Amino acid sequence: MVQEAIQKGELVIYAAYALIGLAVFLIARMLFAEEESRAAAENLNDQGKRQASNPLVRITRPLFSQYVAPMIRGKALWENQRRGYRRKLISAGLKDELTPDEFIAFKFFLILFFPLVGGFLKAGDFIDLEVGTILASGVLGWFYPDLWIKGRIQKRQGEILKSMPFIVDLLALSTEAGLDFVGAIGKVVDKAKSSPLVDEFSQLLKEIKVGSSRQEALRELSLRVGMTEINSFVAILISADQMGASIGKILRQQSDQIRAERMLRAEKAGAAAGQKLLLPIILLILPAVMLMIFGPFLLGMIYGPKT
Repeated sequence: MVQEAIQKGELVIYAAYALIGLAVFLIARMLFAEEESRAAAENLNDQGKRQASNPLVRITRPLFSQYVAPMIRGKALWENQRRGYRRKLISAGLKDELTPDEFIAFKFFLILFFPLVGGFLKAGDFIDLEVGTILASGVLGWFYPDLWIKGRIQKRQGEILKSMPFIVDLLALSTEAGLDFVGAIGKVVDKAKSSPLVDEFSQLLKEIKVGSSRQEALRELSLRVGMTEINSFVAILISADQMGASIGKILRQQSDQIRAERMLRAEKAGAAAGQKLLLPIILLILPAVMLMIFGPFLLGMIYGPKT
């Protein structure tokens, strides 16, 4: 009896320990849930102020931002990827649309999202794909954001390159009219048509106003854009600023050089287009022309003249 009572007492103690542990777990879970709810509410409010240019991001943001991003946010494991994607988002002009943590969460989310969508479409007989192909679409989900942001960077760099001669001309005219370089940039930002390069100059002005030196702001612009032409332009401006050379003359020379380089690129693109057209002409157009010319003669030789 005594031993049985002792065993029952031990069971009661163990049960008490278990209940205490469960209570601690529930309290901690409640606190964490409250914190997550508050963070999610703040995040949703922040999302309402940000408009995504990509329809897939716009549709799925409430899901990956609320449920996947918290598992990545603040984790040291993703610091290298976070740093790299931060630079890419800035270069693509997406820094106001996505944070690096959200971008990584978007990649992980699409690994499941693409197969799920494919499974629903297959179940509804909208597509006829193998199960292995549907599951493999998760790989596409992982790489799709990288392809998307790469395309955005290339498109933005092309727009910057296209607007450079006109913007540099405006800078040269403004400096020759008596404005200093910062004042000339302010005039360009106010008067020029909105473009990625004008947006970058606007960001440069903001950095100068908050205390960055002109050289530091120019270097940051070069890092944000990540183009050889902008790097060369910034390096020449910094060198001219250090040596006290005339900025207006330097800008005029840079404008002429940029126009000459653009003409050279156009000539190269035209030559490359001609080479690319050569193969379709030989394979498709030339056989049709030869058939039209020599077809009647061949038919006459095969069937002979009519009697």
